[in-house]
Amino acid sequence: MADINKLIQQLAGKEEELHSTQFVAPCIRGGKIRTRLQGMVYTFTPKPRNFEGWGIFQALDTKTAALLEEPCLPQISEYLQYLKPLRLRLAHKLQRQTWLAYPVNEGDMQQRCGYSQPVAVHLVTDGARFETIVARTDGVAWWFDECDRRADPLIAVQLREHLQQVTAPGELQFKGMTPEMSIVYDLATQQAEEFSALNQEKRDHQRLEKALKMGGGTLQEFSDRQEHWVVEWTTSDGEHHSSAISKHDLTVVSAGICLSDEDEKFDLQSLVGVVEDSDNS
Repeated sequence: MADINKLIQQLAGKEEELHSTQFVAPCIRGGKIRTRLQGMVYTFTPKPRNFEGWGIFQALDTKTAALLEEPCLPQISEYLQYLKPLRLRLAHKLQRQTWLAYPVNEGDMQQRCGYSQPVAVHLVTDGARFETIVARTDGVAWWFDECDRRADPLIAVQLREHLQQVTAPGELQFKGMTPEMSIVYDLATQQAEEFSALNQEKRDHQRLEKALKMGGGTLQEFSDRQEHWVVEWTTSDGEHHSSAISKHDLTVVSAGICLSDEDEKFDLQSLVGVVEDSDNS
């Protein structure tokens, strides 16, 4: 019983010390903040709740900590020194001050962290797409430290130029390019405005191609007509046809052959068989 009472007294002492301690912590909007005191990790909801950035906090109770003020740069730097660093290349912004990034060296990330994958880096206050940064992790989240001044700035410039030229990821090539650069470029194209129309056209092409292939036909090309596509395709024996196909569900708007006004009863996949039966009859 004496040991239990002693433990209770120790916990009460730690809680009292916690309430009188100010601590530095990073925070994203809507997230939690954490601090360690005498080997114990405490998690708090920040007040105000919508705060985002670095702050000096003080616990109000065991669940809530109030923002007192923003820390100076040396205080932030001291905090980050306790976290594991890694060089990453920025791909694109996810929201506000959070960016998606990819390791400059996959092997380095695998060795340091036990995995190699894209990560979200919070509180990015400097840097632009494809620039190399130093980020640090507490084992749960990644926090921006600084731009990597040792990195070659021309690489970021080249990657941005290819993005503006809408170079497809599979066609990206320049002197000194690494597999990691290719991957971060691919990640960037998935969100880049320059690629949005191109990506949609690619998805439309794959959708039409799949439907025709399942029916036994082959897609040649297609053109956009607002509510439908004009699809140029061939049957299995190479005969060419042009059909108007609904974008919504791939039903036939106009088959391009006489179907006795029953065009809308068919979709692109079934149309192939109907046309081939008509040709053979």
